Amino acid sequence: MSSSFPAFRNSNVNRANSTGDDSSKDLKSNIRESRWIQPEQWQLPEVEQKFKEGAISFSEVLGMLQNLGIKVQRFELDRILEKHDRNKDGQLSKEEFEDLYLKLRAEKDPGSTWNKTVKPMVRGVDRFVTKNNDASGDINSNSSTVDKDQEASGPYHSVLVEERVWTTNWVNQLLADDAHLNLRTNPIDTQDPHGLYKRCQDGILLCKLINIAVPKTIDERAINLNFSKQDIFRQSENLELAINSARGIGCKVVNIHSENISKGVPHLVMGLLWQIIRMQLTSEINLKHVPGLVLLLRDGETAESLLKLSPEELLLRWVNYQLQRSQYKGKPVSNFSNDIKDSEAYTYLLNVIAPANTKPPLTHNPLNETDLRRRAELMLQESDKIKARAHITPEDVVKGNPKLNFAFVANLFNTYPALELAPEKAPEPGIIIEETREEKTYRNFINSLGIEPHVNYLYSDLCDGLIILQLYDIIRPNTVDWPKIYKTFNAIKERFQKLNNCNFAVNYAKDPLNFKVTGIGGADILEGNKTLTLGLVWQIMRAYTLSILQKLANSSKPIADKDIINWANEKLQSTNKKTVLTSFQDQALSDSMLICDLIDAIKPGSVQYNLLKTSGTPEAKMDNALYAISMARKIGSRIYALPEDIVETKQKMLLTVFACLMATDMLVPKK
Repeated sequence: MSSSFPAFRNSNVNRANSTGDDSSKDLKSNIRESRWIQPEQWQLPEVEQKFKEGAISFSEVLGMLQNLGIKVQRFELDRILEKHDRNKDGQLSKEEFEDLYLKLRAEKDPGSTWNKTVKPMVRGVDRFVTKNNDASGDINSNSSTVDKDQEASGPYHSVLVEERVWTTNWVNQLLADDAHLNLRTNPIDTQDPHGLYKRCQDGILLCKLINIAVPKTIDERAINLNFSKQDIFRQSENLELAINSARGIGCKVVNIHSENISKGVPHLVMGLLWQIIRMQLTSEINLKHVPGLVLLLRDGETAESLLKLSPEELLLRWVNYQLQRSQYKGKPVSNFSNDIKDSEAYTYLLNVIAPANTKPPLTHNPLNETDLRRRAELMLQESDKIKARAHITPEDVVKGNPKLNFAFVANLFNTYPALELAPEKAPEPGIIIEETREEKTYRNFINSLGIEPHVNYLYSDLCDGLIILQLYDIIRPNTVDWPKIYKTFNAIKERFQKLNNCNFAVNYAKDPLNFKVTGIGGADILEGNKTLTLGLVWQIMRAYTLSILQKLANSSKPIADKDIINWANEKLQSTNKKTVLTSFQDQALSDSMLICDLIDAIKPGSVQYNLLKTSGTPEAKMDNALYAISMARKIGSRIYALPEDIVETKQKMLLTVFACLMATDMLVPKK
């Protein structure tokens, strides 16, 4: 359900929608990335017959999709059709229907392909055929192998070559000095279509990359570093650690499993790599690291307003701010695709941000070249003068590849922000310039579930109720009566419509979810009341975690806190551990010893006790907590808590830690 929401989210919501729309048009003629195509489906008589007389009505679409193997709820479809009906006539042409089919197929079956003939693809694309090896014939099975096949003799996923090559170069650069990966002397080969995926198979590269994107996410003591390629067990442990850590920092990993990475499924590996690299590129695009970002504020905005913007929106503001300081006469840049193809904006941007003492100095000479590809090359030669080319090619610029141009601009910002701020204009002490630890944890939790749109700032992005309602339906399917919910908003009635959604969010929280919402009204969510919004989101996170436990336990009644405590003590006792859990408020939990005992009880021999520190200092406790969280993730637990939550014995987050460990134990095969 959630994957359909971007199709009908209100266009006036503060999003960088133009970037995605333009990029989809630019790339459509090249390749539909990470999708599987079944041309034979379009030759089915019933499909051809439907379109012989022209367009089809909305009422016919559901049946046709079902015939083509797409399962979609009617309430979803009604809203999705609004976007795909380009001329708003209540009908779909064959082209409109094909676009709809391809979108839904990619979303509903993101990791599986099957035996259909496909047409040859354009150049510049790696095609990979997925062969199913499961005797059951289950196309969602993980027991598939991946072969490179450019001859169109089966199903395929595809990856743009330029994105694979750029990602390979970027990984080689970021991790060049890592002692275990040895990429400086043995870099990943950009010419090998399998090279990047092979180097990700043991999980080490992914773990290292995550730690660069978000430092101290993974305790490297938990990574299996020295083992043979034949040791599938230790490889799988690393991949579990990487995937669960990626989930913990907010990556969408809903359809990514360790088997997918160990077998090198290209589009899934690339999808995960891009999410991690995007985090690395944008981790310091904030007021804490660059106070000069306040220069980008518009009339009526405060420093907190910047938290509501996506990295794309912030970078676009930055680009246009810098262009206003130059002699640039073109239109404002509104995306990283069409608007930068002619290299004009880039040329002026480079000249205005380059240090004054750059030698040789940058020039505007590229603008004298009329051939766009040659101009792009000359522009990139200018960027070389300040060592900011970032592996992008002239073709990437001319084609308007949105990902790679976003990466190019993000690297420019990180290297030369050029936002010098006079001391008197610096944010005053006490002004909100970054989200709290609690806010970040909840935001990462929501984003990891794949809910759309992506949450940048809790209070602004949850204020229309739609994300909260999607979360309800994940916790308890069919909770929400979607026909009563506004998915798009009329400018005149927007406040009323959003308040309607928020009121439903509060009502559903009371019944059937049984949340404690005394004092919370729909208006509190709409207006972004921080205390009350956080209280509601915490209950959502708790309910989500406990709902998983209830399903695993096949129980008709909810799992209570005492059930988790009883399980933990029984598990500890069964393996002769001496520690005892009394409550989630027990200060003794701060050293992580009991948590490590429980992890070792679930998976005997997994914890290296000689690595734990017993001095009781804050530093020792933090080291132990990071190790405990990493080991919990390594054995399969979906932990969102941070080491600080354990050291400070935050009751709420400790509950989720033990609940996740209990869920992991339930999945362990019993002897």
